[in-house]
Amino acid sequence: MLLHIDSSADATADSVSRRLTARFAGAWRERHGAARYRHRDLATAPVPPLTPAYTALGRRVEREGFVPPAKVPALIDGPAEQREWDLTLPLVDELRCARTVLLGVPMYNFSVPASLKAWIDRVTFPGAFTDPDTGESLLRGTRVVAVMARGGGYGPGTPREAFDFQTPYLRAYFGNLGVAPDHLHLVAAELTRVDVLPRLAGLEHLAAASLAAAEERMTELARPAA
Repeated sequence: MLLHIDSSADATADSVSRRLTARFAGAWRERHGAARYRHRDLATAPVPPLTPAYTALGRRVEREGFVPPAKVPALIDGPAEQREWDLTLPLVDELRCARTVLLGVPMYNFSVPASLKAWIDRVTFPGAFTDPDTGESLLRGTRVVAVMARGGGYGPGTPREAFDFQTPYLRAYFGNLGVAPDHLHLVAAELTRVDVLPRLAGLEHLAAASLAAAEERMTELARPAA
């Protein structure tokens, strides 16, 4: 299954990350069909932020060790915790079922959008992606493709390279979740605001080259079976 998640607050016509994820998803559906495709738009259907009931349930689960999702209901205490679990389980199930996860990640204030962070916070429920018998990650075979769209230039050797908190964050998060390093693909399109920011004048050729490279990479990554 392909789990396609967009987090840009911009409409498709204005969003580079949405255009690039759509490119990947379109190529993927041509090969695999639409039945095994799931799209979640975090801008139009935001994931609710965590509440104290979520953290209380999470701590109780952690004390029990590796508890698979099927056994979490037995540990729920009260309607508030039940509501949190009802909001969480569908997201966990989607991620557990996905062979490929496609993320559209625009850079907001040097990092990921709050909408994506809310999804990350909720889906990362204790033990949800751990094999209770072996302790290994259930996501070690999952492929993650993250499209990072940046208004300026943050690549290696640029003046703002140290301001890129997207790349290390996503690498650390999915690595900690158990995704194999060679299954994590981070694709960046830079200088996407070159048409509106005067300070980027003269860099149009670099912006075009970055976008073209990202488009080519997305088409290439959509080819393998998933």
